[in-house]
Amino acid sequence: MQVLSVRQPLAWAIARGHAAVENRGWATSHRGVLAIHASMRVDLESVASPLVRAAHWDPDDPVAAIGGIVAVVRLSGVCAAAVSGQECDCGAWARPAAYHWQLAAPQPLPRPVAEPGGPGLWELSPALADEVTRMLATAAVPPQPDQGPDATRQALSA
Repeated sequence: MQVLSVRQPLAWAIARGHAAVENRGWATSHRGVLAIHASMRVDLESVASPLVRAAHWDPDDPVAAIGGIVAVVRLSGVCAAAVSGQECDCGAWARPAAYHWQLAAPQPLPRPVAEPGGPGLWELSPALADEVTRMLATAAVPPQPDQGPDATRQALSA
């Protein structure tokens, strides 16, 4: 399972479905399942961001923890328009001059899975990947509108 480390409160915003874009200085060819790791660092500027405040950042939420896997999403694409100065429709969370990693079907974990993390995209150990998969299988996943109860799980396996 591929993993991306993201600073809080942005990892929380991704896990809770508020941010459907992660801004990066580099692109990736990876598509599909992506675990979100909350890094050991907190982005203090983002804590004061109007977007984070409007999303009702909750530092007591279990996915607001640091130093662990807090969610699994599907990386559906990477928009490069902003890197070359073009406009895009990636939403309010998209920053200028960045690659916009497009995230879908967030599944927050009921509790973080402790892991020190790493730079760039990195691979989760098989044991921890199994733990995350078990947690997702037993977690209650609310159905998406007009879809069956397994739609989110199926979207992640696509």
